[in-house]
Order: sequence, then C-alpha cells, then structure tokens
Amino acid sequence: MAEPVVRVPDAKVALSTASVYPESTATAFEIAARLGYDGVEVMVWTDPVSQDVEALRRLSDHYGMPVLAIHAPCLLITQRVWSTDPWTKLQRARAAAEKLGASTVVVHPPFRWQRQYAREFVQGIWRMADETDVRFAVENMYPWRYRDREMLAYAPDWDVTKEDYRHFTVDLSHTATSRVDTLAMVDRMGDRLSHVHLADGNGSAKDEHLVPGRGGQPCAELLERLATSGFDGHVVIEVNTRRAMSNAEREADLAEALAFTRLHLASAARAPGASPARTTPGPPATGTTPGAPAAARTTPGDAARPDRPRQPRRTDPARRAHHPDPSREAPRQ
Repeated sequence: MAEPVVRVPDAKVALSTASVYPESTATAFEIAARLGYDGVEVMVWTDPVSQDVEALRRLSDHYGMPVLAIHAPCLLITQRVWSTDPWTKLQRARAAAEKLGASTVVVHPPFRWQRQYAREFVQGIWRMADETDVRFAVENMYPWRYRDREMLAYAPDWDVTKEDYRHFTVDLSHTATSRVDTLAMVDRMGDRLSHVHLADGNGSAKDEHLVPGRGGQPCAELLERLATSGFDGHVVIEVNTRRAMSNAEREADLAEALAFTRLHLASAARAPGASPARTTPGPPATGTTPGAPAAARTTPGDAARPDRPRQPRRTDPARRAHHPDPSREAPRQ
C-alpha cells in the first residue's frame, strides 16, 4: 500500500522582528536563523537598525535570513520614524522592500485624525501598487475599547474588507480584538489575501498576540485552508514575548509557534493511484511528555525544514538596548 505523502505549500514562514521585543532587530535575525524560520518581516520602528536598509542587508547576509516583508512605520510610537508624512513613509518602505528583495509592504489604514491621508488612502495605495511589483498588503485593525466605551480610531475603517484594496494582510490577534468571525473575514478577502500575521487571542481589548494555539482563534483551520488553496504569500509569526522570563523561554515560545504553523500548513495528500491509508495512534515522540499539546511536542530542530540546518549562535554588534513595544496600538485597559 502506498504511503501518504505530505504536500507543503509554497508559503514561507517568517518571524516578525516585533516578536522578540524587548530585544532588538538584530536579535530577531539571530533567533530566526537558529530556529529554522524561512526569513523575517522587519517592523520599522524606533530601533535605528530597523530603519537602516544597509544594516538590514548586512544582518540578512550574516545570518542567511532573507527579508520577506517590510512593515511600514504605522504605529503611534513611530509617527516620526522616516518622516511625519505618511506617504513618504510608504515610499521609503517600498524602496526598502525593493532593495532587500522583500515582496510585501504591510500597511495599516490611517488613523482617523490623519484626515487628508485617510481621504486619499484607497486610491493612493492603488497608485503606489501600480508603480512596483511589491505588494502593499493592507492589514485589518480593530476598534479601540476602554471599559464600556469604543473608539473608531481608523479610517476609512478598521475592517479593511469594506474597501477595495488589491492585497490584504489578515492578523488573527486583531480579529480576536475586534471580535469578528475570522474565517468570514478571510472569505471576504478571497484571493486578495496575500499575507498573514499569525497569532492568537481571546477577544481582549489589549490585542494579545498570543502564541498560536493558546487562544480562541481558528489558527489551525486557517493554515489548513491556506495549504489546500494554493496560497503563495507569507505567514508571519507576530507574537508577544515581552513577558518571557528568560531568553530560553522566549525562544521556546517562538519555536512552538513555528512548529504549530509548519504542522498545520502541511496537508496530507495521497500519491496518484494510492488508496487511503489508515492511521493508528502511536506513542509520543522521543523526549515529549504524553498529553502535551501537539505544537509543544516539536523541538526547535524539528521545526526547521530538512534543507535548512540549525544555525550556531552568533553574536552581532548591532544588538541594541530595549525600546518601546512596537506591538501595542491601543491604550492599555
């Protein structure tokens, strides 16, 4: 009887540099290489290295980690990064992506108080997309909540599916915070979904960015759907590890997130002419604890692709001191 084969989609799994906060951009490259990620998404923020294309190129070459996406500086704490003009920020993000070989620029919808920018945003994004092969993938956001009050902070809307964009980013922590039906939003995005920020959440107003599998979002279902739909974009792990008690704990979380993603992106497929194979539950893998969650049973080495050996730990002089958290958008509750 023919054995079932595993089909892995073309989607690459990247680590957002925001996932290592309060560590630096350089540390994200180092961890991504050691754990076996396919590349990184650079969050452009207050770390000077994240703003410096040549420094990013050196890190990419040093660690053998391609830059797959650039996250434009759209956060409250990055209002003065690269420029105070939002269109200039996007132009610089596009230039950085082109120079580094990244296929995607992630951009948030404007804040509501950026009135002129918000009025021009949809047409402006189309115009910029027509000038380059880089995808401008507009990310879903959420209403800001404080106790029983809700503020609509984004325009034209935090629900980006209400507008006509060429490419979308779906962020599953944001879908949790906005308390929407995630898979219904993905359905509305359709084949314009080109980028995924994978995280989890329980519907808190705080935008939790939990490790996938630790909240209530359909992370596994989405990945399995992507695996069978021919998705060729990137899946980016964008999780919050700032409360990790040690570097080892942070890396364990990021290894678990990678293992979870790779597990659910791989879809079982029968070889041509093969009959369905029956599976029998077996013992847990060596070194695992019976009853542990599946994602937690995979070691960092297991998470790496077979053709990407684990990288030795290397220290880079570009590592920086702590910076404000780039993953927070809304005020704390």
